[in-house]
Amino acid sequence: MHEAALAEAIVELVAEHAARDAFRQVRRIHLAIGALSHVDPRALEFGFAAVASGTVADGATLVIDRPPGVARCLVCQADVAIAAYGDPCPTCGGAELMAVGGAELRVIELEVL
Repeated sequence: MHEAALAEAIVELVAEHAARDAFRQVRRIHLAIGALSHVDPRALEFGFAAVASGTVADGATLVIDRPPGVARCLVCQADVAIAAYGDPCPTCGGAELMAVGGAELRVIELEVL
């Protein structure tokens, strides 16, 4: 489960910011997890609760946005929404798509005390 490793990385990032910016508690972590990122938000939430215990992020709520998958069709040059890698272009049916959005995992904002 790579979500546990991602949760650890998020907690480490938050701890680094806490040390640098002198806050003592994180109440909310706002994330963007793209639809093409291969990250299961529920598994990430579960892993986060486990690894955040006893840290500055203990008890923090994860708020997760799910940006859709977006690809550029190399056949018709359209930017199209896709649900998964390997989907055909919904405009022309072409199979030559290059993902241009929706693969990200980013911390957008922290609400801290």
